[in-house]
Amino acid sequence: MAFIDYYKVLGVDKTASQDDIKKAFRRLARKYHPDLNPNDPTAKEKFQALNEANEVLGDPEKRKKYDEYGEHWKHADEFEAQKRARQAGGGFGGFGTGQGGFGTDGNGTYWYSSDGQEFTGSDASGFSDFFEQLFGHRGTGGRRSGFRGRDCEAELHLSLREAALTHKQVLTVNGKQVRITIPAGVANGQVVKLKGYGTEGANGGPAGDLYITFVVADDPVFKRLGDDLYEDVTVDLYTALLGGELLVDTLDGKVRLKVKPETQPGTKVRLKGKGFPVYKQEGQAGDLIVTYHVALPTHLTEQQKELLRKIQTMN
Repeated sequence: MAFIDYYKVLGVDKTASQDDIKKAFRRLARKYHPDLNPNDPTAKEKFQALNEANEVLGDPEKRKKYDEYGEHWKHADEFEAQKRARQAGGGFGGFGTGQGGFGTDGNGTYWYSSDGQEFTGSDASGFSDFFEQLFGHRGTGGRRSGFRGRDCEAELHLSLREAALTHKQVLTVNGKQVRITIPAGVANGQVVKLKGYGTEGANGGPAGDLYITFVVADDPVFKRLGDDLYEDVTVDLYTALLGGELLVDTLDGKVRLKVKPETQPGTKVRLKGKGFPVYKQEGQAGDLIVTYHVALPTHLTEQQKELLRKIQTMN
């Protein structure tokens, strides 16, 4: 597999801040979401690439490993351990990053390609058991070792109200049922990793991982932005002018709001803590912002029109 530059995928520089990376991912995820691009056969592939890039660059620790080891960032800890061990014993030292690299055992130089699949050089027996397990062979023509299983991807579709509740669901992946607990507050496009739930490894190698992308559908009542919810509510002319009460939907059911006299169209009311649950922060939630839209009466009788004319002349 060719090296993928996650910075290019997100369209940011290597010096980008974590906030810049988050903003870039959100903007591009909305642009390339498969549900919003049903006629674009490449949208799903682009969306998956964005999720993969965000999963790495959006985590400062993973980003640091990626910057140093490129596509081999997942094995950074093993690289470091191997490097320390070899340095202590005077053996193999030096690792490549990005699109290729080399190492030497003191007797010769061993080069490997960017995908880590081909080795050339003298005395191939100088490679450690770690590299044999990582890349699947020892040198050029050595005996085979364990292969890590392939990573798998799956989508889990939720309604907004399902995403607001901690609950369990069962996925079928590679013919196997996987039961997962979904924490309240998951976001549209969010990706979680289940370690070891990919395909089985070969020759005793470890299983791959399962990456689940949550797809949260739009809601007919609420619009979600971050942890806040937005709702449009219609108020009749008389209630807007004279004041009154009305019932408003929330995720917890209906609540009664007081409408002040002379409420103007577009007036917003913020209901603290009535928004969307904050991911993995039990008991915390965003706000619900209600926008009033004043409905003008129709089919007025002549008597009603005459009353309005009298009111008009009083101003």
